[in-house]
Amino acid sequence: MQPVCPILTFSHLRWDFVYQRPQHLLSRLAREQNVLFIEEPVQAVSATPHWEFLYPEPGVMVCRPHTPSSAPGYSAEQLPYLRQLLHELIETEKLDCYICWFYTPMALPLAEGLKPEAMIFDCMDELSAFLNAPAELLEREAQLLKKADLVLTGGASLYRAKKGRNPNVHCFPSSVDAKHFAAAANGMQEAADQAALGHPRLGFFGVIDERLDVQLLGAMAEAHPEWSICMVGPVVKIDAATLPRNPNIRYFGQRTYQALPSYLKGWDVCLLPFARNRSTEFISPTKTLEYMAAGKMIVSTPITDVAAQYGDLVYLGGTASEFIAACEQALAASREERARRQKGMREVLATTSWDATAAAVQQLIGEVLEAARARGRGRTRARAVVVGAGPTGLSAAYHLGEDSILIEQNSRVGGWCRSIESKGFTFDFAGHIMFSNDAYVHQLYQMLLGDNVHWQDREAWVYSKNVYTRYPFQGALYGLPHDVIKECIMGAIEARNGQSTPPAACDPGVKDCCADGILEASAAMAPQNGAPRNFEEFIYKVWGRGIAKHFAIPYNRKLWAVPLTEMETSWLGGRVPLPNLEEMIEGALSPSPKPMGPNARFGYPLRGGFQKLMDGWLPHLKGELRTNTRVTRVSPERHRLRLDDGTEIEYGHLVSTMPLPLLVWQIGEEAPREIREAAESLRHVSVRCVHIGVGREKLTDKHWIYYPEDTVFHRIFVQGNASPYCNPPGGFGLTCEITYSPHKPLPAEGDELIQRCIDDCVKVGMIRPEDPILTAVQVDMPFAYVVYNHGRGAAVAKIREWLAEYDIVLAGRYSEWEYYNSDHAFLAGKKAADEVGSREERRMLSKLTAWEGERALISGD
Repeated sequence: MQPVCPILTFSHLRWDFVYQRPQHLLSRLAREQNVLFIEEPVQAVSATPHWEFLYPEPGVMVCRPHTPSSAPGYSAEQLPYLRQLLHELIETEKLDCYICWFYTPMALPLAEGLKPEAMIFDCMDELSAFLNAPAELLEREAQLLKKADLVLTGGASLYRAKKGRNPNVHCFPSSVDAKHFAAAANGMQEAADQAALGHPRLGFFGVIDERLDVQLLGAMAEAHPEWSICMVGPVVKIDAATLPRNPNIRYFGQRTYQALPSYLKGWDVCLLPFARNRSTEFISPTKTLEYMAAGKMIVSTPITDVAAQYGDLVYLGGTASEFIAACEQALAASREERARRQKGMREVLATTSWDATAAAVQQLIGEVLEAARARGRGRTRARAVVVGAGPTGLSAAYHLGEDSILIEQNSRVGGWCRSIESKGFTFDFAGHIMFSNDAYVHQLYQMLLGDNVHWQDREAWVYSKNVYTRYPFQGALYGLPHDVIKECIMGAIEARNGQSTPPAACDPGVKDCCADGILEASAAMAPQNGAPRNFEEFIYKVWGRGIAKHFAIPYNRKLWAVPLTEMETSWLGGRVPLPNLEEMIEGALSPSPKPMGPNARFGYPLRGGFQKLMDGWLPHLKGELRTNTRVTRVSPERHRLRLDDGTEIEYGHLVSTMPLPLLVWQIGEEAPREIREAAESLRHVSVRCVHIGVGREKLTDKHWIYYPEDTVFHRIFVQGNASPYCNPPGGFGLTCEITYSPHKPLPAEGDELIQRCIDDCVKVGMIRPEDPILTAVQVDMPFAYVVYNHGRGAAVAKIREWLAEYDIVLAGRYSEWEYYNSDHAFLAGKKAADEVGSREERRMLSKLTAWEGERALISGD
């Protein structure tokens, strides 16, 4: 939608000063909407404040305030006069709808009391680094960056400096009117006042101020008195008497924009002799491309944006001697070298123009205005919407920053990482711990919890054959019956020699070890070569038939609640400790005191349960958080979400952490049939957690225990040992985890399931029959584990590819349909936010290229 509101521009530069970015952009925007260009005040001859109006170009009205004050710029003394004049101007021009556009944050106080449709900050320079910058400038810039609906930056360095301070920052480096400056390479007449100067000529046009390296200029003139150095532009903020006055340096003063190519025509080398100081740290000189349009050799000091973008086309020199040597090299460049650089220059110029830049900016203005109008219609628009405030969604929202909306259907954030309280006990929805090998994740832990965390060595155990052995089972066989140890070691040896494979068929004599209809695999095996075709084959080929029989098969069947032959193995990397045979034998001969695996040492919030880790994100979220809000419909084509209260949110990008099948279901018929079928093919396992608060302290020193045999639960997470503050005085908490699926339904519901858990806890010796049960509550997690069935990878890839076309990014365990721990979830959220940023940058570049192509077709270039 094309914007129609006039643009009320506040500038620190005068329109009739050097013709640069403001004039280029605003004169083009003025073709579609009026531009009122408000300059800094000048002292009035009379005591009455008044406006002076100038009309330099169609659609542009320059508004020059005259006030009785001699105070500079938009200083506090000027503000009362300027506010009065501004309100008069708005009333006189009947500006019912307008945009406030700032080139200087110093004018921000003038926006107080105004009601613009949008506020735009075109940050073309780091003004705070300039000579004589007002003391208030940084504070006002911070306020403007917070309030602005759209921020434009004049170069890549500025973009990097500002992008984290506003959610809608876009990089628009200074561009060029290539046709205007290409005239210098054609038949135009050279400027008369330089025609008599000798060659070689080295020239510069632009503002001559503190950014120019005057010592470098003097050194050039001293080293080569035969060079004619041409300096075109006004001298501002510095004393002209400090400039070098060598006889071969000629200062021409300011010339009009129309006259610049006539000076450029006579130069052999074009100069960018900028000082390397804070005032030039972020500059992106417009003249670089203007020099290129004339096909001239260019020499520059290595300021960041020039060196980074054009280092292969521009000669660079840091010190005076290096700069002079670069000039010498440019003057002596061969015809072939000149042709190479000029070809590169033409390629650069083909990608940019002020027309294309103005069109891109106008499109962004339209989007900002449309968002404002949508808010007025009861529809919200956001740069990015994150659905689901679990660990992935919280991380994504944090890394996206402002102008993002995080939607959570529950009253508290955390997803399945939430905690509940009952009778003084704190229980996590399911057992969670903190561990990671990633340094950034540990930085997040520190940010989220501070000192509310304690770290401890893992005590993970397996209970089978009526004894406890350390986890992992295969590395700590000590204490098991001798025949079991023998089977496990012999099976591992066979597996290492390629002799261990799954049974071809179930032996009718195999016993039902779990009393739940799941058979323990122990039949004879035929040799089989090749990589494992499924999870069950993996178990046999990697661990051997003994470990398969006594732990891996029964436990994993119990856990996954699906036939293991239907699962592939790509998810296993880094999760399953694989001891070598020597370690395995040593773990069979003596107790194994050393924890193994990626979570051998873990952390946990000292107070508040795992909920505290999730709540730790809340003070750091800069966007909007909506809890108790459910998404009921997703429209990829319209980029909209419908919420359960009937309102809609229009998004630029959607980061979904909801279960992938549920997302596709909410899209409905907008999704092609093959996408819906792919989603329907995905399988998952549900978990029911039974939390038991026992009226006895310190039931065990273990943190969690795996149960491969005949218990209703496959694991107990010992909540009471996660932190002592999870227990009330005299109590101790346990969480029994039970998986279920259509292949393996829950054996009971309600109080009956709770009693089954209590009975089994007594049977395995975790609690005593006489122990009082202070509380028992259930938590159901319909989506708990994603199942790696054989078609999963292709189905997820197909869905992801289709969704990406509509700016939907999948993030986290349930949306990416991957086995993620909480640390992976944090990184997945960051990755999703980074992907949104990358897509925005690519889209802007694509728009610029497209607009430039359209402009070329229209103009016939």
